[in-house]
Amino acid sequence: MKEAIKKRQRMYEVKLPTKQEEWLIEKIRDQTMEMNINNVTRTKAYLDVYQLYPNIHWAFLGHMVSRNGGWNMTDLKGELLSRLLSEKEKQSFFTFLERGNWLIFQDVYPQFLLYQESLKINQPLFHLFPYFNISIFMEAVWNEFWEHQNEYILAIALIINEQHYLEQRVIQHPLYKKEVLKTLEFKLQDLLSFNQILFPYWSDGMMHVIGQTLHRFGSLNERILLGKRLYKILFQNSDTLRLIERWADVQPHTGSRKDYWPNVFNNIHEGLPGKSYQLRLKSCMLKPGATRIYSPALEHVWKNVKQPDAEKGDWFKDFHVFHYFAELEEEINGEIFNEYCKTLERLELAALAKKAISL
Repeated sequence: MKEAIKKRQRMYEVKLPTKQEEWLIEKIRDQTMEMNINNVTRTKAYLDVYQLYPNIHWAFLGHMVSRNGGWNMTDLKGELLSRLLSEKEKQSFFTFLERGNWLIFQDVYPQFLLYQESLKINQPLFHLFPYFNISIFMEAVWNEFWEHQNEYILAIALIINEQHYLEQRVIQHPLYKKEVLKTLEFKLQDLLSFNQILFPYWSDGMMHVIGQTLHRFGSLNERILLGKRLYKILFQNSDTLRLIERWADVQPHTGSRKDYWPNVFNNIHEGLPGKSYQLRLKSCMLKPGATRIYSPALEHVWKNVKQPDAEKGDWFKDFHVFHYFAELEEEINGEIFNEYCKTLERLELAALAKKAISL
């Protein structure tokens, strides 16, 4: 694959597309725009791709992580975090989450659609990637996948690609560094372990969650390693994978945490307006007579955002990223339920205090 990239770099030029290719490029741009309306439409689109092409493992990983992104967005308007953040902080963090969610989709979804079109004609069309500003790195990976169908290599490559793609456009962007990473990351992540990624599923009549916590969102290396750990959690055990797939298939994504835990969360506010917060949870269960925690649906609390075009440029400069293809040797069981319960307890206590966490 390295030689393929080197060869492509030496002769890199964008040839004029044929009339048929021009039509296809416009069609894919329109399809991507149509599905890139908000977190809910993106999340569904990822699942649709995976159900059509289960060999594209990243599509399911992307679907599950995007569900978590939606939950994080609605948490900002939910019963607990609403008491801890100012309106400006809520808007800043939503803008940060939405921009990243939008950027990843507009980069990766055309890759899936071009793969679909390639299958139709039994001929790879990845030479059209430059028309979508997709990295030369991914062009080489998809050509490799076309020949050898290595699901792991494609999944890890997409993790590497998407996190590098975000790095300059969001993580290192001066606006987000100042308004989000320097302030909200400290509040929500380090103090409250806000960056927990949950994969829910039903088994034996009970809800279970597995996942991981990201402790350094600003670190590119940590985000890539997290992606690899999440991938391993999802795909290392076929029985658990089937259960998570089944849950995702029957439970539409709304952005409300009621999607996976209706016994604790509700998308309708059950409390009285203005009433002081009362602790409701004990050992991750509602106390007798306690109302459920408000967790709204995304469409009820955040309007659709028209995003400016993605910044141009290819992140790929050298081959140092290839070390990420090495498989993780550590065992990862994905146990996160107790940690998540502690996060909810900390949020409740902070909400009870009725004041924002000061820096």
